[in-house]
Amino acid sequence: MKWFEIRHRPPPEKDPCKTQDTDLPVHQVTAGWRGGNQRARILCGILFLAVSCFAGLLLSLGAQDAGPDAAYYTRNPGEMLTAFRHVEVASVSDAEEQLMDQRTYLSHRMQALFPAKFAGYALTVRLVKEENKDPHALDGMLTAIDSGERDSVYVMSVEDGDNIAGMGGLMGTAMSARNFAGAVIDGGVRDVAYLRKIGFPVYATGIVPSTAVGHYRFTGQNIPITCDGVPVSGGDIITADQDGVVVVPLKSAPEILVRAQQLDFEEHSMYSWIERLKSITEAVKRFHRL
Repeated sequence: MKWFEIRHRPPPEKDPCKTQDTDLPVHQVTAGWRGGNQRARILCGILFLAVSCFAGLLLSLGAQDAGPDAAYYTRNPGEMLTAFRHVEVASVSDAEEQLMDQRTYLSHRMQALFPAKFAGYALTVRLVKEENKDPHALDGMLTAIDSGERDSVYVMSVEDGDNIAGMGGLMGTAMSARNFAGAVIDGGVRDVAYLRKIGFPVYATGIVPSTAVGHYRFTGQNIPITCDGVPVSGGDIITADQDGVVVVPLKSAPEILVRAQQLDFEEHSMYSWIERLKSITEAVKRFHRL
């Protein structure tokens, strides 16, 4: 009779979720602890390196956010002009008033044919009233266009010119072909439909169908003129957007640009504060400006 049967039983399977340290000899436990400690030190080193790199990146970005200074723009006029194209004209006007204590913006009379934003160097032209039969009386204003370079802004003063078109589609086409940035006419403009069609930006005091031929004479190019009450010299920076037109004297342009950029940044930062606080008074107190 078989009273019992001895069977070979395999060792119980180890639970992978349970630690096995309690089954290890003391020297192995110590070695494991030391190994874990070493891994921790390595991990801390990696984290420290990552944090250091991130901090350096933030510092680098902070330096970039500070932006170029006036000396940089003085050395790099091309980048200065590009920067003027990205700053708001209202900020440029405020910057000039703060730094120069004078008005350099054109009045509400100066209106755009369509919404536009540009910046360029003034190419000044002056026309004076003179009834004449001279077919060459206005040749100079055409020569001025043909001599103009890329990024020029044609700034014309037309004496008592509210009802006289200082320019039209032909002149606008020539300016566009020569990559002028735009035109500012202290007088009227005509051929408006075509100028809008080709997308050439023009500011003028009005739209009229008349002509200057036979009634005006050209008296100078790139000479000091007065445009809508504001002095303009050849080479000054003209910047324009939907808020209007501002004249920036070239010698002061780098400082004015830097201040305008600061004002732009402050104002754009205030929008979110006003929305969050639901109070413009509190935002003005925080930023110390309006």
